Amino acid sequence: MQIRDLPYADPGVPDVRSGTRFLLWLGRQQLGGQVKSLLWGLLHHLGIAGLPLGVGLAVQAVVDRDGGRLALAGVLLVVLGSAIAAGDVMLHRTAVTNWITAAARVQQLLSRKTAELGSVLTRRVAAGEVVAVSTGDVERIGWFVEALSRFAAAAVTLVVICVGLVVYQPALGVVVAVGIPVLALAVLPLLPRATRRADVQREKAGRATELASDTVAGLRVLRGIGGEELFLGRYRAASQEVRGAAVHSARMWALIAAIQVVLPGLLLIAVVAYGTRLALDGRIEVGELVTVYSAVALTHHALRNFEEIAQAFSFSRPSARRAARVLALARTTTTTEAVDGERRATGDLYDPLTGLRAPAGLFTAVVCGDPDVAGRLADRLGGHPAEADPGHTSVLLGGVPLDELPLTDARTVVLVQDKEPVLLSGTLRDLLDVPASGAVRAEEALAAARCDDVLDALAQASVGTGGDAMRTRITERGRSLSGGQRQRLALARSLVADPEVLVLDEPTSAVDAHTEAAVAAGIAELRRTRTTVVLASSPLLLDRADRVVLVHEGQAVAVGTHRELLAGEPRYRAVVTRETDEEPATASRSAGELEALEGESA
Repeated sequence: MQIRDLPYADPGVPDVRSGTRFLLWLGRQQLGGQVKSLLWGLLHHLGIAGLPLGVGLAVQAVVDRDGGRLALAGVLLVVLGSAIAAGDVMLHRTAVTNWITAAARVQQLLSRKTAELGSVLTRRVAAGEVVAVSTGDVERIGWFVEALSRFAAAAVTLVVICVGLVVYQPALGVVVAVGIPVLALAVLPLLPRATRRADVQREKAGRATELASDTVAGLRVLRGIGGEELFLGRYRAASQEVRGAAVHSARMWALIAAIQVVLPGLLLIAVVAYGTRLALDGRIEVGELVTVYSAVALTHHALRNFEEIAQAFSFSRPSARRAARVLALARTTTTTEAVDGERRATGDLYDPLTGLRAPAGLFTAVVCGDPDVAGRLADRLGGHPAEADPGHTSVLLGGVPLDELPLTDARTVVLVQDKEPVLLSGTLRDLLDVPASGAVRAEEALAAARCDDVLDALAQASVGTGGDAMRTRITERGRSLSGGQRQRLALARSLVADPEVLVLDEPTSAVDAHTEAAVAAGIAELRRTRTTVVLASSPLLLDRADRVVLVHEGQAVAVGTHRELLAGEPRYRAVVTRETDEEPATASRSAGELEALEGESA
C-alpha cells in the first residue's frame, strides 16, 4: 500500500479483543510494507556492521604495507557506504509509509465507527477520549507499526555481528556475544514503571483535552455568566498536572536512554582492555582488534532501536487499547439470521422494551418525565439498542428488527434528530444538500420549520452573495446563530431528508411559544402522510399530535390525545403542566390555559 493509494477502499475488520491484538492485527494488514522496510533496514544496518571489516582490512594493509589489500579495502568501504546510503533513504521512505498508512487505516476505522454510531458515540465514550483517540493515539499506534520493522532489522543485525565476531575472532567474539544480549535486555526491568508513568501522563492529558473541548463548546454560555476565568483557571491547573506528569515520565525514559549509552561504553572498555592484552601477547593482529572495536562501537546504532521499540510499544499499547474500546462499540445486536431480502422495513414502529407503538403515517408524540430517558429512547428508535437492556431487544419497523438492517438501509428509513443537533460549516445550500427522497424541497422544509427570520438574518450577513441566504456561509457548528435558529435549521435539514420515520427529540426547546406553535403546525402539515415521532412535553406540540404516549418508568402506560390524557391521566398532567401534589390543577383549567396560549400565539 502506497500513500498515493489512500484512503483504503476497505480498512478491514479489526481485532478489538485487546490493545495488543489490535496492534498485531494492524501489523498483519501491513505485512508487505513491513517486509520491504525490514529488507531495506537489513541493507542499512548490515552495511554499517560491515564497516569495521573494511576499516580493519585497511589498517592491517597499512601495517603490512600491502597496497593491493588497501585498494580492496577502499573498494569495500565504497560499496558499504553506498549500501548504507541507499538503505537509509529507502528505510526511511518505507518506514514513514508504514506509519502513515497505519494511522490512516485507524482513522478510517474510527470514522466508520463514528458514522455508524452517530450521536450515540459521545454518550458511550467521553468526547475528550474520542478526540484523544483520533489524534494523539493514532500517531502513537502508527509509530509502533513504523518502528517494528526497523527493530527487527536491528535485531537480525546484532545476531549477525555476534555470530560473525565469534567466527572472525573467537577470543573477543565470545565477550561481545555475551555482552550484547545483556545490553539489549538491561532496560526491561524499568519498562513497567516507565509505562505506568506514561499512562498517568496520557490520562491527565485526556482529561485536559476533554476540559478544553467542553470549555470551547460552552464558551458562549460561560461568557454569559462570567465564568471564563473560572474555567481558564481549571484548564491551567489541568495543564500543569500534565506538565508535571510529562516531566515525571521523561525522567524514567532519560534513565533508560542513559543506560543504553553507559552499558555499551562499559562493554567497549572491556573489549579494548582485553583485546589490547591479546594484541600484546601476539594472539591477535592489530587489524583484528580494530575490527572488533569498530563493530562493538557501531552496535550502539542498532541498540537504539531496542530502546525505541520499547518506548513505542509502551506508548502505543494504551493508545491501541483505547482505540479498540471505541471500535468495539456496536450498533447492532448479535444475530444469527440475516433479514430476508424480500421483507421490507415499513409499517408501524414498535419498541418491545417500552411497549411504545407509533402507527405508520401518524404524528405520535411521546412524553417522558426524564429527559435522559427520552434521549435513550430516541437512540433506541433509531436502531441503537440500549446497553442496559440485558435482552438486547430491537425496535421493529413493520416487524423487521432495525438493528439487523444494514446501516445504509436503517438510515434511509429512520432518521433521529438529537436534541442538540450540530450544523456543519458551509453554505445553507450545502447544509440542506443531504440524501433525501426528493419529495420535499428545501423551500418547503424551511417554511415548515419557520426559518423566515433565519433566512433574513443570513441574507443581511452575506457578503458578495447578492443577498442570497442559500449562498451564505454558516460558521462552525452554527455559532453565529442563536440556539433557536440552529434548532430550526437542523429541523429543516431533517424534513428535507424526508425519511419514512422521523424521530425528533425536543425539536422546539429553544424557541418561543409563538414560533413553537407555528413549527408544530408546519411539521404536522408537511409530514401528514409520514410516520413522525416527537419526544417532547410542550402542550403546543402535544396538541398537534394524532396520538400521545406517556412513558413512565420505562414503560408506555397511557395512550390517547393530548386533551384526553390531560383530563384523565394524573401522571401525564404532572409532567406536562409541572403541577405538584400541593398545587393540584384541574383538567379543565389546563385545557383552558392551552386554548388561551394557542389564541395568543395565533
